[in-house]
Amino acid sequence: MGLFDFLSNDGDKKPVEPANKPAAGGATDFFGNSNQAAAQPTATQGDTYTVVSGDSLSKIAKHHYGDAAKWHQIYDANKSTIGSNPDHIEVGQVLTLPKL
Repeated sequence: MGLFDFLSNDGDKKPVEPANKPAAGGATDFFGNSNQAAAQPTATQGDTYTVVSGDSLSKIAKHHYGDAAKWHQIYDANKSTIGSNPDHIEVGQVLTLPKL
């Protein structure tokens, strides 16, 4: 059955139904098979982010959490990397983004 056969509208021919999508949050490989070994890090680890030119803690918080005011949580989790001035982050620094 080609494309034109489908478009000719013979009445009883139906398009192939798409396969069921996996449940939300489930890790799958390219073929949709469950792949639990490749799941995201645990909640206690958090994500990491590498600082790029033009970044600020508030911009990172806005992008990651959707709220720029949450920059304090990023700073508190990375004081040893950032230092005493939260306005001074450097390109290439790898920051931990804690789970909220």
